[in-house]
Amino acid sequence: MTTIFKDIRYEVVNHVATLTINRPEKLNSVTADSLREIEEALDQAGKDPQVGVVVLTGVGDKAFCTGADVSWQREGKMGRVGRMEFTPPYMIFSRCPKPIIARVNGFAIGGGNHFAYFCDFTIAAEHAVFGQSEPRVAYPTSGPVVNYLVRVVGHKRAREMWMLGRRYTAAQMLDWGLVNAVVPMDQLDAEVAKWCDELLAVSPTCLKVYKATFIQEFDDLLGQADFLRRWMVPNDFPETEQKEGTTAFLEKRKPDYSRFRKARGT
Repeated sequence: MTTIFKDIRYEVVNHVATLTINRPEKLNSVTADSLREIEEALDQAGKDPQVGVVVLTGVGDKAFCTGADVSWQREGKMGRVGRMEFTPPYMIFSRCPKPIIARVNGFAIGGGNHFAYFCDFTIAAEHAVFGQSEPRVAYPTSGPVVNYLVRVVGHKRAREMWMLGRRYTAAQMLDWGLVNAVVPMDQLDAEVAKWCDELLAVSPTCLKVYKATFIQEFDDLLGQADFLRRWMVPNDFPETEQKEGTTAFLEKRKPDYSRFRKARGT
């Protein structure tokens, strides 16, 4: 029986399961509900013997995923300093035994960038833009979602991406090793199909074993999830820095963190 989703589309064609984030009015940003749907769909794909490869993408040609819906974050529903209401992407993608291709068709910002580097393969359109938004909106993510990037692009580049919140082109991310291939938008589907065909042509058991082995390589990071946030984030953070960051984003202005820097002596 096919599950009916609200925030994503899910379909299986020729042994390829495609998960499409379907929130174009929000640039395919996600809520806790969206992430639960992605997790459910990936679990479904992982258990389906007819599925050999999974493709994750966003609807349209403007955004792949722009991370957390800031309106949810502002209301305290999504990943503020307390307990998360959803499974983080490194667990969602790790639990699926099938290879996952990120089809990046536009902005891959914040959580969308996490998706891009936690998927097994990343194929991007030339106009795609990558980056982390968390330091700009006062969202102190920690654990594997941050430090796994070191293993993809190296220490200096991971620190640059996370601490500065810069934007990067698809060509730059190909050079850094975060992306496997970059093509014009009108060739994106054909390129993704080519990778799917190659994956479907090899031993599925080998793919399952290889993926499990690659996941095991970062097992040592899993116990670090949220450790730094619990111990380093001040108690008043949600009503001070984070409120300023999310409010500034929603008001389309530059946040002012200067008073917090002085008050915290940092």
